[in-house]
Amino acid sequence: MSARLTRDRPTWLVYLQLGVFATYLYGLSAALPMLRAELGVSQTVAGLHGTVMAVGGVMTGLALPRLTRRLGRRATIWTGLAGMNAGVLLVILGHTPQVTLLGYGLAGGMGSISLYTSMAVLSDHHGPAGPSAISEANAVGGTIGLFAPFVVSLAAQSALGWRTALLLTPVLTVLLALAMGRVWIQERPAEDHAAPREKGASGLGPRFHLAGAVLFCCVGLEFSFNLWAAKLVSDNTGLSAAVAASALTAFTAGLALGRFGGARLALRIPPSSLLVGALALTFVGWLLFWTSTTPVTAYAGLLVSGIGVSLHFPLALSRVLTATAGRPERATGVASLYSSSATGVGPFLLGALADVSGTRQAFLMVPVMIVLAVGGILVSSR
Repeated sequence: MSARLTRDRPTWLVYLQLGVFATYLYGLSAALPMLRAELGVSQTVAGLHGTVMAVGGVMTGLALPRLTRRLGRRATIWTGLAGMNAGVLLVILGHTPQVTLLGYGLAGGMGSISLYTSMAVLSDHHGPAGPSAISEANAVGGTIGLFAPFVVSLAAQSALGWRTALLLTPVLTVLLALAMGRVWIQERPAEDHAAPREKGASGLGPRFHLAGAVLFCCVGLEFSFNLWAAKLVSDNTGLSAAVAASALTAFTAGLALGRFGGARLALRIPPSSLLVGALALTFVGWLLFWTSTTPVTAYAGLLVSGIGVSLHFPLALSRVLTATAGRPERATGVASLYSSSATGVGPFLLGALADVSGTRQAFLMVPVMIVLAVGGILVSSR
């Protein structure tokens, strides 16, 4: 299998929009331990912040096909980024769980609009090279997002406070709008609603929904690391919550490295085979991280885990998009439901288990999701 990826200006715009999205995602993830300590809530309540992100994603996922048809993809992406920034500002200004939960939910829902519309744009624009473009877009996003946990950690240890670091997202959004706001890809026509449907819910067949289940597991894995890895680093090594927040920098560095390399591999290796290999690598990284008692081994485990996780979302999403021909808007809407549900179920379940048996035991959920994902890939590939 061979394809060629051409990076034009519209492609770079989408890449950078994903970068802005990543600063919100990794910034709020890194801030969660400090937010929990400041509010004085349990790990279960802290995990609810991931759940409301999921609820927001589910709600916007249901509306995404109609919203895209009405506004067009360009306006839909920018609308999503605007709403995402409004949620981030609520978190910055909020000092009660009710306000911060609303902020996480708004940011998660509106951010998912921008994310999944961007993925559909890249898939259509690059055709056979779509999986590579999606992987590379996430690599660029991960590279930019890499700085968010580091900035949050530094700000938390300074007089500025961790909330100041979250301003990174709205500042970058404004700069991108000013620099490249007029750049875009020619809009594709709306879906042909008279096209024949496969059997199954929403006109999408069993193969699509099995691919969606794999996406659910992959996203649940990534968000479990995003929201709780810093807590396990603190528990295992004795680092303070503020210092342990920098551990996500190792994870996001792994994401960036893996996605840049994965973009090239995706041009040559079938997505299903590459995804199974990435899941196996994630297990190796998780084992090193889970058994670590020193910061060095913990960071190394998160780096390896990040390299493995880096390919989960782009490859799993590519499998979802290719499981239905000619229905990208409907596919991205339903895919958003799967992944948004995972962002809430995974971290919330891990947080609830952590309250009962400790964060370390709760992280045993990771290999379980890996096994389920590999099983789903093998079955759907048949």
